[in-house]
Amino acid sequence: MIERAAYDDEAQSLCVSFRQTGKYVYYDVPAAIFEALCKAGSAGNFFNTQIRGRFRCRRDPDRKRFGPAEREQA
Repeated sequence: MIERAAYDDEAQSLCVSFRQTGKYVYYDVPAAIFEALCKAGSAGNFFNTQIRGRFRCRRDPDRKRFGPAEREQA
């Protein structure tokens, strides 16, 4: 489920890359939550019980999405 996670101490933001749905940024996440995520036996289970729905989030603003309308013209 989770491909990668990174934490920004200064911004208290957690960036989670999911295998199927892409990258999301979670805001106002305590460092202890990130540390526990890293140590969890199942990152997916930990995410679902301790992070999902508990912190404000949005899709990574730097992530570019490509679709039929956004293809380059040759």
